[in-house]
Amino acid sequence: MRFITEESRLPLLPCVATIGCFDGVHRGHRYLIEQVRREARARGLQSTLITFPVHPRQVMQSDYRPQWLTCLPQKKDLLQQEDADYCILLPFTHELSLLSARQFMELLHVRFNVQALVIGYDHRFGHNRSEGFDDYCRYGKELGIEVIHAQALVENGVSISSSLIRNLLKQGDAARANRYLGYRYYLDGKVVSGYQVGRKLGFPTANLQPSCTDKLVPKEGVYAVYAYAEGKRYAGMLNIGHRPTVDNGTERSIEVHIIGFEGNLYQHSLRVEFVQYLRPEQKFEGIEALISQLQRDKEAIVHLLGR
Repeated sequence: MRFITEESRLPLLPCVATIGCFDGVHRGHRYLIEQVRREARARGLQSTLITFPVHPRQVMQSDYRPQWLTCLPQKKDLLQQEDADYCILLPFTHELSLLSARQFMELLHVRFNVQALVIGYDHRFGHNRSEGFDDYCRYGKELGIEVIHAQALVENGVSISSSLIRNLLKQGDAARANRYLGYRYYLDGKVVSGYQVGRKLGFPTANLQPSCTDKLVPKEGVYAVYAYAEGKRYAGMLNIGHRPTVDNGTERSIEVHIIGFEGNLYQHSLRVEFVQYLRPEQKFEGIEALISQLQRDKEAIVHLLGR
């Protein structure tokens, strides 16, 4: 796949394209991308994905903070695996937001040589987003673009979407979110200094500062995770919350006890993949009760993931 930016200015071969945010690059997206590849092969054209480096609402609302499933570098890594010919990173500008659906389709045709456009089952574009598939077909006939209606990926009556996965993570249902993503949801970043409470309790933790501040952090609580540190994968016990039992701050932390790891990860890169939600964060009557619960959590994780 070749990523195309405004600076690339490469002449593009005629293509079949689709457009979207592709947040999460989940199974529903991959199903859509496969339809684009199939339609492109049938016509002897290139397959093209068109997406935005920033969320369109961030352009329209300066205070809007999306809760991404994947920030841009992560999204590019996942899209790279999908074997389309091009991925166009189209900056969403105020001028672009003012285009009607027909004007936007004309831009796709003229600037990016789009000959056929695969439209997601719920996708709308254009200035007021009031038009639908029949309108797009009519504009396509006028402009010389074949408009193709994509099929949604439906599993047990549920249409897989980014908003569905986002809501599941907010509820702590990491296992179901992972099933719809097709991979384990993850956070990555650097290990920063923390309160050193875990070490005193016999459960030293790495305090993760996510690399992407706009990425969704799942519901607070305790999770079984895989932690990737220094080139190896470990089982881990992760807590998202405020440490109410030790009462040492109100700032939310993301701390992981890496089972079997010995060493200092301060300022090192760390990635954690969410496997299963264990329990909510809670305030215990004392330190001994907290330690007992942590030991039970660790045993449950070892049983689930191994060491």
